[in-house]
Amino acid sequence: MTSPDAPASRFSLRTPWALSPQTPLRQFLRTETGSAAVLLAATVAALAWANIDPSGYSALWATELSIKIGVAGLAADLREWVNSGLMAFFFLTAGLEARREFDLGELRERRRLALPVLVGLGGMIVPIAIYLVFNAGQASAHGWGTTMSTDTAFALGMLALVGPDVPDRVRTYLLTFAIVDDVAGIVVIAVVYSGRLDLAALATGLGLLGAVVLVRVLGVHNGACYLVLGIAAWIAFFKSGVDPVVVGLAAGLLTLAYPATRSDLEQASESFRLFREQPTPELARDARESVRTAISPNDRLQQLFHPWTSYLIVPLFALANAGITISGGFLARAFTSPITLGILVGYVAGKPVGTAGVAWLLTRVSGGRIRPPIGWAAVAGVGTIAGIGFIVSLLIASLAFRGPALAEAKVGILSAAICASAVTWIVFLVITKLPKRLRLRALLGTSRTIIDLAVPVDAKRDHVRGPDRAPVTLVEYGDFECPYCGQAEAVVRELLADYGDLRYVWRHLPLTDVHPHAQLAAEATEAAGRQGKFWEMHDQLLDHQGDLTARDLVSYATVLDLDGQRFIADLRRRTGQAKIAADVDSADISGVGGTPTFFVNGLRHHGAYDIDELSDAVRTARARALIGSGGPP
Repeated sequence: MTSPDAPASRFSLRTPWALSPQTPLRQFLRTETGSAAVLLAATVAALAWANIDPSGYSALWATELSIKIGVAGLAADLREWVNSGLMAFFFLTAGLEARREFDLGELRERRRLALPVLVGLGGMIVPIAIYLVFNAGQASAHGWGTTMSTDTAFALGMLALVGPDVPDRVRTYLLTFAIVDDVAGIVVIAVVYSGRLDLAALATGLGLLGAVVLVRVLGVHNGACYLVLGIAAWIAFFKSGVDPVVVGLAAGLLTLAYPATRSDLEQASESFRLFREQPTPELARDARESVRTAISPNDRLQQLFHPWTSYLIVPLFALANAGITISGGFLARAFTSPITLGILVGYVAGKPVGTAGVAWLLTRVSGGRIRPPIGWAAVAGVGTIAGIGFIVSLLIASLAFRGPALAEAKVGILSAAICASAVTWIVFLVITKLPKRLRLRALLGTSRTIIDLAVPVDAKRDHVRGPDRAPVTLVEYGDFECPYCGQAEAVVRELLADYGDLRYVWRHLPLTDVHPHAQLAAEATEAAGRQGKFWEMHDQLLDHQGDLTARDLVSYATVLDLDGQRFIADLRRRTGQAKIAADVDSADISGVGGTPTFFVNGLRHHGAYDIDELSDAVRTARARALIGSGGPP
């Protein structure tokens, strides 16, 4: 949704518009990637602290903190407050992203759900089996859960370092099955590594989670209500003996994700208009609430918590748990210990074998109907980087082991992260040496992408620029009075000049609630189109967005040498109204709420509309189309 008073300046890479917020998925990926450096620094700091001042490190994290209200209260040491308290927010963000993928991402096509679930399970079962082989018949076999989970933040960060040119689709594939790891890890913590159960407290906690579902069904939007229920559920699970981080994951999975609808955006615009006309506290509250609720609660919570978990909570967890006192004798014992070796081999060998093996088997069994959305070399690389298991592994290790055994487990976890990164670097180095066509196939594969554009392009109905049989089709839903459409137009023209095999389609989405001249302008282009000059009028209007009155439109018709009387008659009869209404309907069923919105080969483009972002999307779509067609690279 654009502001009616936004300036219609020409596009510049340095404008705030060009640096607009990214799609939630890209934000998630980039926040995780950026936080890996902070997490690594916290890990190094923990190791340094534990070796410089071992007693001080242990004493600080063993400090007991208690909260009491009357006779009731909670007491735990500082490390447990971090592990079971703050880490609940980490699992909240994991649950939020899992729900977003289920509602809006790759997993909204339910048959695709089988792939990340089975790949995630394969990537857990094989490492666990390897760990149990090393620890068969020993008490340490109880720690099998330490080899389960992939650390999403560390893995994405190292993937960006060792494979800097890897497409976002590869990172998304890693994210989808890493989420399965997180969910399974929480289940294992709750079932296997929880203490003595208090069934009454557990029933209370489950009842409070049920109350969260009930108030959501009743349409309650008050965040304080959910906060109180969440805290109460956390306390109940803490008292029950089940690790309360499960509450964070459950809350995230229960939080819906959905795109902002045009009706919600129009309501927000109307509320703001009323406030602008009469700036009272009541109308300010209404405007604020209508803007807030236009965005899904999933988006709101992710924006609120994800930076805090990535840049503060997870590094704090590493600082509290990664510290071990290292000596030559200790390392010699650790690297002959079945705990260390089971974790190291389980992660470095078991993760790629489990994830890639299950993906290959599922592709064969399904006859190719279910297959990874990336190439097989990338599947292998993602499998090796998934061998970085850090946060959840340390969390489970701290529950499963004590004393020297815990230190040996930490050595295995840290060593696995180093080795997995090195192996992944080798995999992607080999990929970069392949011929161009083979490299594209190795990274992108040939699987069909999800189509977001509900109404396919029809050259007989749509307005099209470019060749009919182009490998890439760029569809824009636009509004002639929207200043951001005017800025995007410069980018579109540059793309058409750079890519001779690009097809561009304009579809109307006049936002009449904020742009009073948009509907008439759209009808003017349709009237010009009846005389074979749609695109000439289209260009005129986007070049003169501040002048779209009826008189202005007639003057543009004169400049374009149109039949003036016929043009005016078509405007009066509103001959273009049906086409515009059809475009608006297609936008609604495709989930388009604002302008400009782009689709590249049917896949919705998220993020900024600068030349770099759109060029990257076009190049990726072109590469996938050429791989599938067998055309020249």
